Amino acid sequence: MKAHNTQAGSPTMEDVARTAGVASVTVSRYLNNPDLVSERSKQKISDAISLLKYVPHAAARTLASKRSRLIGAIVPSLDNNLFGLALEVFQDQISKAGYTLIVASNNYNAEKEREHINQMVSHGVDAMFLIGNSRDEAIYQLLEAKEIPYVLTWTIDPQQKHPCIGFNNQIAAARVAEYLLDLGHQKIAMISGFVKKNDRARDRLQGVRDAMARRGLHLPSEYLIEGPFGVERGREAFRLLMSRPAPPTAVICGSEPFAYGAIFESKHLGIDIPRQVSITGFDDMWLASNISPRLTTVRTPQQQMGVLAAKYLLSKLKGEDVPVPRPLETELIVRESCSPPLSS
Repeated sequence: MKAHNTQAGSPTMEDVARTAGVASVTVSRYLNNPDLVSERSKQKISDAISLLKYVPHAAARTLASKRSRLIGAIVPSLDNNLFGLALEVFQDQISKAGYTLIVASNNYNAEKEREHINQMVSHGVDAMFLIGNSRDEAIYQLLEAKEIPYVLTWTIDPQQKHPCIGFNNQIAAARVAEYLLDLGHQKIAMISGFVKKNDRARDRLQGVRDAMARRGLHLPSEYLIEGPFGVERGREAFRLLMSRPAPPTAVICGSEPFAYGAIFESKHLGIDIPRQVSITGFDDMWLASNISPRLTTVRTPQQQMGVLAAKYLLSKLKGEDVPVPRPLETELIVRESCSPPLSS
């Protein structure tokens, strides 16, 4: 392929078309609706863009296609890799279709999330990837009024009002509690994120309570500690729980950083895990299988959520009426951080 002479300044779409040997309208389709272009033409245009170092003008593309080719994602935190895997595969899927991902963090703050959504809407995002379903109904009304497709992840919606691609947090947490109960634990504590305005934390707490209630037990208030997500909070909460007159024999952590903090603090306090107290996590992040002792936890379908969320939104952007998949499965991963309680 030979580059044709271009006028002074940056190469244009017409330059790309001449170099690729295709019509300008084909280049326009490649940039705005790549699914309408044959694989052979795609390769020729891609080679021409690379040769000419052509960069499309975003504003012109938006005017031409009536789309920004931007998809927004708002996650609770960028402080750990919990949402990273899902976002990575989500980005990979949408970029193949010619879309760019914009990411913001709300730090578990509902008002900050609202601001991010308003900003993304004002910048013309074509679709949105969100976490959980605890938010003001006015936000959904805004997205629907602007005809912006959205999908909620890490959650399910029992009322099926909103499209969700996630899993049942309540069932997943109940399974953890049932495992500990089967081991013989009765004095079970929980370190939870704040449940107010966080459906994932609320459902996980309810799942633990439900499992204990089925065995005629309950979660005492002194065995429940809510707080901001993070390793340091896990250390503080574990230290407080183990200072109780009758400390628990098992601690369920509603988020994995809590569990890491608990394990770190146990070493500082000289408390043996799992002989003196069992610890569980939630999400099976990379450290879970590398920390000592290796962490018993819930493996959530992070990669699957990212892929399916991208496919759903891309289908909606094509005007297709697509159903969301059924709730995805989680898996209890049993490792060395749990054992039966010491006999009294």
